[in-house]
Amino acid sequence: MTLPDSWRRGTVAVVGLGKSGVAATRLLAREGVRVYASDGSAHPYAADALEQLGALPGVEVEIGHHNLSRIRRAAGLVVSPGVPPDAPPLVAAREGGVAVISELDLGFRALANTRTIAVTGTNGKTTTTALVAHLLRSAGLPAEAAGNIGRPLSDVALSEPRPAWLAVEVSSFQLHDSPAFAPDIGVLTNLAPDHLDRYPTVDAYYADKALLFRNASDRSVWVLNADDPAVLAMASGARGTAVRFSLAHPADAWFESARGLLRLGDEPLLPRGELGLLGAHNVANALAASLALARAGVAPALIAGGLRTFRALPHRLEPVREIGGVLWINDSKATNIASTVVAVEAMTRPFVLLLGGRHKGEPYTRLGPLLRERCRLVIAYGEAGPTVAADLAGQVPLARGGDFDDVLARARAAARPGDAVLLSPACSSYDQFRNYEERGAAFRRFAEDL
Repeated sequence: MTLPDSWRRGTVAVVGLGKSGVAATRLLAREGVRVYASDGSAHPYAADALEQLGALPGVEVEIGHHNLSRIRRAAGLVVSPGVPPDAPPLVAAREGGVAVISELDLGFRALANTRTIAVTGTNGKTTTTALVAHLLRSAGLPAEAAGNIGRPLSDVALSEPRPAWLAVEVSSFQLHDSPAFAPDIGVLTNLAPDHLDRYPTVDAYYADKALLFRNASDRSVWVLNADDPAVLAMASGARGTAVRFSLAHPADAWFESARGLLRLGDEPLLPRGELGLLGAHNVANALAASLALARAGVAPALIAGGLRTFRALPHRLEPVREIGGVLWINDSKATNIASTVVAVEAMTRPFVLLLGGRHKGEPYTRLGPLLRERCRLVIAYGEAGPTVAADLAGQVPLARGGDFDDVLARARAAARPGDAVLLSPACSSYDQFRNYEERGAAFRRFAEDL
């Protein structure tokens, strides 16, 4: 593994001890690097793994506090994606001239012989990454899904045998500090405003997304959404080969709506009815993944076979069950307006929409015109509830919900046979839950217990 010589002579700080920070610490320790690992929370997410870290040679762990003086003197710093760039440890590191890299970048450096398909964008990243990994495995290639989808790259680097291929979901936060990251194939699904609670402007958010192309070479392949002008503009001028997917017109991979066919160029790939995913956006995700696999040398017949066996991921337009004629759909991963727009556009029946959580800075007014046709009721809840209600007043029937149990009970009472209840909150979950998975699990339990 290639690391700066100064890292092997000094102490490297690891900030944030969730799964990513724990894996980074273990990887550095395996390389014989001394580590000071800290987390500002007294009860970090991966607390069960911390005792193991403290037993590693050369590793010191501090919980509930960051020693900023030590961080300023560190040989380098590895940051977890959940740590914002203005957090005191990162400010201290930069004041001290300490090089900061992401856990993603560290893991990538240790996986030099693994081919990488990276997926980023505002929406569809996780499903497309899972599709890529599934299609690779279906074609008989050893592959893992990693990155923002859940498994840190550093954890993959610690495993044996290592996979030949990685499908990596990459967030803007991770790209911000990944100077060495250079995927063989990069996928840009779409772009829309997001994370305005962390970025000062949309342009700043897009600037981090553009870092996907930072290390582009003539060998790079870029899979681009031809229906998204912002995507095409961002990739313009990047070295390498650009290929495109489209729902609207012929492209390298496209959807022929008149015949209901997914196609790779001139070749039919799969009838729409054989793709077990809701919504046009998932057709786009399938096209993006298929095009990436085609560029990796996988035969169309193998790609089509993999698409037929792929199923919706938890919390992403996941049909939980239908009871009393009401379909309960868990889209808890929809933590921004653009994601909820996609979910609403996928609805083919009247629905009750659960909208709220912790506000992320974008107005909800964009949803109003889309909700008029089929939305029976919006239940606005959580910290964002008053803002949701104000933005959508007069455009759609509204109710205010209390805690999540109250929201679910109101939804049950409002839904009629033939309807859907759609959890697609357009907000983060942190006002009532630890993460969107916990929120989605609560929704699923309620529906399954009916």
